[in-house]
Amino acid sequence: MSARILIVDDAAFMRMMLKDILTKNGFDIVGEAENGAVAVSKYMELKPELTVMDITMPEMDGLQAVKEIRKLDPQARIIMCSAMGQQSMVIEAIQCGAKDFVVKPFQPDRVLEAVNKALK
Repeated sequence: MSARILIVDDAAFMRMMLKDILTKNGFDIVGEAENGAVAVSKYMELKPELTVMDITMPEMDGLQAVKEIRKLDPQARIIMCSAMGQQSMVIEAIQCGAKDFVVKPFQPDRVLEAVNKALK
C-alpha cells in the first residue's frame, strides 16, 4: 500500500505540482489544504502518514501548523516546503518537529528523496 499524504500550500499551482510528482510515483494524496488552520483539521480527519507543508501561508503559517499537529500527534511526519532565503524558518520548523524540507521550485528527485526518508 502506498503512503497517504496531505499536501498543504496556499498556492493551488504548488499543490498541483506536488500532487503530480507524488501520484506519478505511486503515493496516495488523501487531501489538500490551503492554509495551516485547514491543515490541522484535515490532519485530524484524514490521519495521513505524511504531510508536506508550505511555511508561508495566510491565517496560520506552516510553523504554527507543525506545532499544532505535533501537539495532537507527536508521531506526525511533516516535510516543510520553503522558497529560497527562508533558512531561519526552515531551521525553526525542524526544531518544531519537521522531518525534512524541500526548496521551491520543486525538483522531483529531491521531493521523492525527502518523502522516502521521512516515511522510513
